[in-house]
Amino acid sequence: MKHYEQKLIDERKKLTEELGNIGKRDNDSGQWQVGSENSEDSADDNINADRFEEFEEKSSLVIPLEKRLFEVDAALRRIENGTFGQCSVCHGMIESDRLDANPAAETCIKHLK
Repeated sequence: MKHYEQKLIDERKKLTEELGNIGKRDNDSGQWQVGSENSEDSADDNINADRFEEFEEKSSLVIPLEKRLFEVDAALRRIENGTFGQCSVCHGMIESDRLDANPAAETCIKHLK
């Protein structure tokens, strides 16, 4: 159990760092918002286009990283409440091979989403 907990803690740290490089967490919503390195207005269409393209690239990265962070946090909560490794569908044990590959898994292979 400690092995999986440490893997999840390490992954959480990495995800938080990656998200922090892209933007910042909104204190009100708890969601990650894409930041702009230079928020000055510009009349130059090329500069504005570059900023928009950068914003779009970063935005496309936030969604999967934030989703994975949510999954990791949920797995850490399952460790805390004693339900880690238990399938959320059939309540049987999740296969160790599955947990080794994805410690945030919430279902057994049979109930894989």
